Amino acid sequence: MFVLGTAGHIDHGKSVLVRALTGIEPDRLREEKERGMTIDLGFAWMKLPGGEEIGIVDVPGHERLIRNMLAGVGGIDLALLVVDAREGVMLQTREHLAILDIMGVSRGLVVLTKKDLVDDAKLDTLGKEVEAIIAPTALAGSPVVAVSALKGEGLAELVSSIEMLLAAVPPRLDSGRPRLPVDRSFTLPGSGTVVTGTLLGGSLAVGREVEIVPPGLRSRVRGIQTHRSFVDFAAPGTRVGVNLAGISPGDIHRGNVLTVPGWLSATTMISVRLSLLGQASRPLIHNTTVNFYTGSTRGMARVRLLDKDDIKPGEDAWAQLMLSKPVAVVKGDRFIIRSPQATLGGGEIMEVHTRRYRRRQPDVIRNLEQKGYGTAEERVLAALEKHRSMDFAALSGESNINVTELVPIVESLIEKGELVGIGEGKKKLLFSPAGWMGIEGRVTSILEEYHRRLPVRPGIPRAELGSRLKMGAHNSPVIGKLIDSGVVVEEGNYIRLPGYQVRLTAEQQHIIDRFIRSLEESPFAPAGDSIPETDLLNLLVARKQVVRVSEGVVFSLKAYNEMVARITSHLEKEGSITAAAVRDMFKTSRKYAIALLEYMDGARITRRIGDRRVLYREASGEG
Repeated sequence: MFVLGTAGHIDHGKSVLVRALTGIEPDRLREEKERGMTIDLGFAWMKLPGGEEIGIVDVPGHERLIRNMLAGVGGIDLALLVVDAREGVMLQTREHLAILDIMGVSRGLVVLTKKDLVDDAKLDTLGKEVEAIIAPTALAGSPVVAVSALKGEGLAELVSSIEMLLAAVPPRLDSGRPRLPVDRSFTLPGSGTVVTGTLLGGSLAVGREVEIVPPGLRSRVRGIQTHRSFVDFAAPGTRVGVNLAGISPGDIHRGNVLTVPGWLSATTMISVRLSLLGQASRPLIHNTTVNFYTGSTRGMARVRLLDKDDIKPGEDAWAQLMLSKPVAVVKGDRFIIRSPQATLGGGEIMEVHTRRYRRRQPDVIRNLEQKGYGTAEERVLAALEKHRSMDFAALSGESNINVTELVPIVESLIEKGELVGIGEGKKKLLFSPAGWMGIEGRVTSILEEYHRRLPVRPGIPRAELGSRLKMGAHNSPVIGKLIDSGVVVEEGNYIRLPGYQVRLTAEQQHIIDRFIRSLEESPFAPAGDSIPETDLLNLLVARKQVVRVSEGVVFSLKAYNEMVARITSHLEKEGSITAAAVRDMFKTSRKYAIALLEYMDGARITRRIGDRRVLYREASGEG
């Protein structure tokens, strides 16, 4: 589904044209009907001859109401620039055209209205004038169609041109990140709160949980309506009304964005590529405060120029906008800046949630250029250079590349060694080379401090290292990568630095030697009073010299293996064994027999059934 948007000077016939095309009255407010002009956004729809349904946004033309026009420009696929054949091109015609150009609307038609009130010579002259005016803009070469909305003249040609142009418009991609910039919020009796807008970025379905950003309220989609028809699903690019559960109309306003939870958050600072209109009356100076518009949002912003002290009319610059209130935007969104009287310029958002950059820094400008105009690979590398590590979802938003398209780009960069990827598929955590070096350095520092503080321990437990890394589900694969690359060494459940060796004092070595001798003297009933303190015992376990089967019961590895072998042999012949039989088999006490059998149960060597043990594999049906 596609969306058309009208543009043009007040009283040039935009709403009359929409009504003639659709049969729908777009002037919805009483004041608009009484004054005969569009004050707020008007909405209508129509079906093209080929069966395609399209939505139409009718925007106001009055200079004082330009902010409402800006709310309607976002998300349109085709612009209808309307010019009164009698009055010709006016101030707001030029301003609307400039806004369309800045907002990146590259497909459109020029519609000369009221053709029945002028002669052919004037129509021809006006047509040539309009062609010259749009020539320097993104709408250059757009068809010019003359109509009389009241008499129906030229409407068939106009509809045919609309259908032809829309046939070349690619369908909007579904990135899985729907955004509905709210342009209206109201209450319907029996339904509750309804918001409207043009759906961008992804689809919405009835029953889906949604979030309003800002202020971060959660809700659920009770119903979806498009063109006065209820639907269960809406695709990106559709004009929709969404009925929300548990939300008061006072809680959501124009400028809020309805989306799915977990990925979009509002920001108060953005990095942008900013253009000043050629018809601007004076340069834009660093630190100037302007009116800021994007989507359906309006606010104030202070302009920090990064590469110059001012922008002259017709020039571009890199800048940061310090916003007066939080705004929900993503990379690639377009924006407009205005003075109280006129549109000054606008551009494209290159970074959201950006940090404050120092001015006139070549590396800052180079990074922004890569993000804005580089190849897909360069944009990915620039994003990771900034953040050092990102998941696929965050990288998709930062680079403005669909996740599906992003996968092969990332895999190619990993293969070339320009990125480090941890994990599998789209769940990978991605690092720039500097970001991964930071992880290596961080882990090395953790281990150096751990080895220094606890020199008797064989290393840090793997689980403890993971908790210190604080990388959630990525802890294990990150540690695995560090092991594979030789940054750390894993022994048992411990992680250490490659060159690390336990350093024992003479007294500690004496304690260990005495304990080992005691195990050799009484292998199946070792005395418990000679067990060393925890760190020394853990060292012996890590070195696989002893097996700790319970608190206070430790066997040498040789004795443990012998006991397991004899018990297993007995079970294979006899089928089961009791604790008493184990006690008698090794001439030990019940304490040691019970501790050994419970440990073997935990190791899935045996399984307890009543007061007897059987082989685990036979009890579980294995083997």
